[in-house]
Amino acid sequence: MPSKYIKRILSAKVYDVARETPIDAMQSLSEQFGNQILTKREDLQPAFSFKLRGAYNKIAHLSASERKKGVVAASAGNHAQGVAISARHHKTRATIVMPVTTPAIKIRSVKTLGGDWTQVVIHGDRFDDACKHAIQLCEDRGATFVHPYDDPDVIAGQGTIGMEILRQISGPLDAVFIPVGGGGLIAGIGTYIKYLRPDVRIIGVEAEDSACLEAALAAGRRVTLPSIGIFADGVAVATIGKETFRLAKHCVDEVVTVSNDEICAAVKLIFDDTRSITEPAGALSLAGLIRHVKEKRIRHKTLLTINSGANVNFDRLRYVSERYGVGQQTEAMLGITIHERAGALLALCDALVGHDIIEFNYRYDNPNRANIFVGVTIEQGLNGRKALIQRLKKKGFDLVDLSGNELAKLHVLHMVGGRIPSADKERVFQFEFPERMGILREFLTRMQQRWNISLFHYRQHGGTYANVLIGLQDNPSNTTSIDDFLKEWEYPFIEETDNPAYRLFFRAE
Repeated sequence: MPSKYIKRILSAKVYDVARETPIDAMQSLSEQFGNQILTKREDLQPAFSFKLRGAYNKIAHLSASERKKGVVAASAGNHAQGVAISARHHKTRATIVMPVTTPAIKIRSVKTLGGDWTQVVIHGDRFDDACKHAIQLCEDRGATFVHPYDDPDVIAGQGTIGMEILRQISGPLDAVFIPVGGGGLIAGIGTYIKYLRPDVRIIGVEAEDSACLEAALAAGRRVTLPSIGIFADGVAVATIGKETFRLAKHCVDEVVTVSNDEICAAVKLIFDDTRSITEPAGALSLAGLIRHVKEKRIRHKTLLTINSGANVNFDRLRYVSERYGVGQQTEAMLGITIHERAGALLALCDALVGHDIIEFNYRYDNPNRANIFVGVTIEQGLNGRKALIQRLKKKGFDLVDLSGNELAKLHVLHMVGGRIPSADKERVFQFEFPERMGILREFLTRMQQRWNISLFHYRQHGGTYANVLIGLQDNPSNTTSIDDFLKEWEYPFIEETDNPAYRLFFRAE
């Protein structure tokens, strides 16, 4: 089975449009972690992503009659750009279905790259909606569907990266860290490298909130995740591909999962070392490498990451800049309770001497105590944070470590001040809304003014979906409960009423 893919990869037709990308040494990180850390620069492709390889190889292997009928794809970004470039090169009509949440910059890019040969169709709020519509268009037209990952020709196209790696690195190579979404990249690279260099470890890296390969390997079969995170949108896939999973079972040695904060830290570290800006999915493999090296205490090895893409919305960098410190374990977020008396704030500042204060949010609302949201710099990572917490507790401060609390970092950080009386029955939910015009009005219209909105916070951070915090007060006279209403709402949500950050800063207990 692997030998068939080796032949496919060796005969892949990608270099008409793709380039052989360099492997750069990451000098600062190599010194910091005591290993030789390298990065394969797929962000330097013409479409700023590896996706061009697979898309072009698929279209290049179509027959003349198949090309005449055209191709159809569904994508919100990198795959769409790869298909547009490939279709234009082959003078093949392409229809690319993109969800309405796709940022305008990506839509313009696809139209520019595809020229007169590419038509963009906007359909559905989510990728799944766009994909279903694309498949229907294929059936109606007899066109070929260019799958973003679960296709042998697409896998072989991505596998040319593995071929380049072994050609470019003739010396020691201990492990390759590869980002995983639907699995096309790791299936192609892993299959090629394992066939020729079985001593090289193939390590997949997934975002914690979209780890579909890890779940499939644990279950021994493909599974569908009940929900997925959308920060690293390039790898936000709920189910690993059928063919990609079949290959991954044979070539993947291990899977590492990382948090959004760790991904943000990796984006910052890549910039520090190479002065390049990558998208979250592009930094994923470096985030996994750093976690793996720290946990396994690996030293004196040659480790390679795949910088898979640089198609990032500029607005998203604000979010990255706010989160990388916690991901690097150079910052801590704390909820600290002090007694309301003269000099209490000064005493807290004295206790924090030696730490730069980066956040300090407080509003008086209780004559006896005050809860303060504090962000500070720390040294020595997790141990430094634990030492700071122990020192503050010894000085008599009650506190909650909010460094890993998503509600605190997404919303509470920007909202401190104002409480609801404990007698007012408020329930708090985080909703995931598509970033499109009219979605809030749609939500409010369906509510039909049956519940009072007691809290609302939304902050745009350059994604295709928005994370919105909403407080609702129930009314006993309602014939429909909040729970019944939420069952009918099709977008993801979680209840946060018992979240310690919410209770600490917004509820009078």
